[in-house]
Order: sequence, then structure tokens, then C-alpha cells
Amino acid sequence: MVNPGSSSQPPPVTAGSLSWKRCAGCGGKIADRFLLYAMDSYWHSRCLKCSCCQAQLGDIGTSCYTKSGMILCRNDYIRLFGNSGACSACGQSIPASELVMRAQGNVYHLKCFTCSTCRNRLVPGDRFHYINGSLFCEHDRPTALINGHLNSLQSNPLLPDQKVNT
Repeated sequence: MVNPGSSSQPPPVTAGSLSWKRCAGCGGKIADRFLLYAMDSYWHSRCLKCSCCQAQLGDIGTSCYTKSGMILCRNDYIRLFGNSGACSACGQSIPASELVMRAQGNVYHLKCFTCSTCRNRLVPGDRFHYINGSLFCEHDRPTALINGHLNSLQSNPLLPDQKVNT
């Protein structure tokens, strides 16, 4: 198991020292033929699981992702934090300890989750529209949506009202 972003390599393990390794997941001795090394710790293959979907990470690949104290499979990492771990508005990285806002698969810093027109921050519970990669508060949604006409937006997919989720 490799932890992206971590450059540490596991210490050498010899056959005689396996019984001394303790699993970071269950705390038990690792006497298995195979063991995993992730987050600077050894794990039974059955104990290293995705915090979201509970998939055994050793069975689904050679990498795992960590953020905000969670161990994640690739799919759940992307679902929660986006492809790059960067804010879709400003492009800057989002620290692991920071809460994020999400819309249509994009992630944002809390301060960057704002209406494209008035620049007011959108907070949980606010209604908003996500059109062509831009966020609009309920007040500033494009006029074509209010009148029910598609006019110049006709070729662009329009999404129904959404609520902000964290």
C-alpha cells in the first residue's frame, strides 16, 4: 500500500520479525503471510479499510488516500475531495483539516463558494444554481431561468435548484 504524498518507505521486515509487528487497525500481532504498510504503520490486509465504503484496500489496489483523519479508496477520495484536492474557484490546494463545499463534483474552499454575480458566500441551506461551471445565488440566477426561457442558454445543460451541502 502506498500513501500518496508520503515518501516514507516501510522498514525492512524479516520472517523472524513478523510476529513483533502490531496492526494499526486492530492492535493484534501480524503473523499473516502478507501485511500492508500505510500511514507509517503496518496493517493486517483485512484491517486496512476505506473509512467510507469499508472496502478492504489491499483487495482493490496498491494505493490509498488519507485526508482529515480518514483512510480512503480512490473513488471515495475523489467523491469527497475532487480529482485534484484543489479548489475549483481559486485553484489553490485545500488543506486536509479544512471543510469544503461541493457542487456537481467540484470542491471549493468555504470562502470561495460564492455567487458569481454578487460574490456573497453561499452557506448550507442556501438555494443556488450551478450553470456552466458557475454558481448563482437564488437572487442572482440568470433571467432566462426566472422567465422559463432558454434563450442563449439553450445549448447548455441547466440543472434544477440545489441546496448547499457540506
